Amino acid sequence: MNSSINIASVLENVQQYFSPKIIAEVNDVYVKVAKIKGEDIPWHNHKNEDELFYILDGTLLMEIENEEPFIMKKGDMYVVKQGVEHRVSSIKECQIMLIENKTTAHTGEVITEITKTINQQQ
Repeated sequence: MNSSINIASVLENVQQYFSPKIIAEVNDVYVKVAKIKGEDIPWHNHKNEDELFYILDGTLLMEIENEEPFIMKKGDMYVVKQGVEHRVSSIKECQIMLIENKTTAHTGEVITEITKTINQQQ
């Protein structure tokens, strides 16, 4: 069965910040959307996986270990390489798309009150 996904409609139903929602599977990766607001994501890394961030709306502060933080805007994309410490935040609501291996843990090995399991992301 083929069906398209309207990302804006999916995001309307996302109520919690920092809570990715899986919207599709492509081979061994998940396509996810999330809303970001505030600074709740801890510094973390993904030991064996890269993580792609694509900004759908708003602005996102990307912080990467040993680098100057930078602002991502609507239409920007960035890949955090495996093992690189990073965190994201946004003053106002930012909507993002993530592309991650199915094995990627939400906040790496760092577990906090915002950490979501794969089951919680479906």
